Amino acid sequence: MDIIYIIIAFIFALIGIIGSVVPVLPGPPLSFVALLLLYFCDREEISTTLLVVMGVIMAIITIFDYVAPAWMTKFKGGSKSASNGALFGIVVGLFMGPWGVIVGPFLGAFIGELMASSSKDKAFNVALMSFYAFLLTSGVKLIYGAVALAMIIYAAIKLIIALF
Repeated sequence: MDIIYIIIAFIFALIGIIGSVVPVLPGPPLSFVALLLLYFCDREEISTTLLVVMGVIMAIITIFDYVAPAWMTKFKGGSKSASNGALFGIVVGLFMGPWGVIVGPFLGAFIGELMASSSKDKAFNVALMSFYAFLLTSGVKLIYGAVALAMIIYAAIKLIIALF
């Protein structure tokens, strides 16, 4: 049964890594499911503490992924309208596929900042910060997915050695 768990966990970990850069796939939650499957293996020793820590990290990363564009827009000096526009852009972008999630916060922040009667240059810079937030959160999710995948590979190697 452990072999089946590890194979399924490996698949979830790979999809989780893909989800780190493809916005419509929830990368960290899928990677966490992979770790959860590994936790239930009889021959693998993932502690409950490690599982809880990885779960908390996954929750923080997932929340940060949705909050970062608005927060970083505000950090750049954007108005409340730009922050709200970035959040609105994320929500609308979710229904438009991967490009919508990438472009949505940018356009939302840009339009929101323009509505706050800022110059086009400032609106563009604020919107660019929203795009940087996307790159930052994608990188963090990718690291999380890579850690989960490394744990799965380590478990698979240990299982293969134990079987032979």
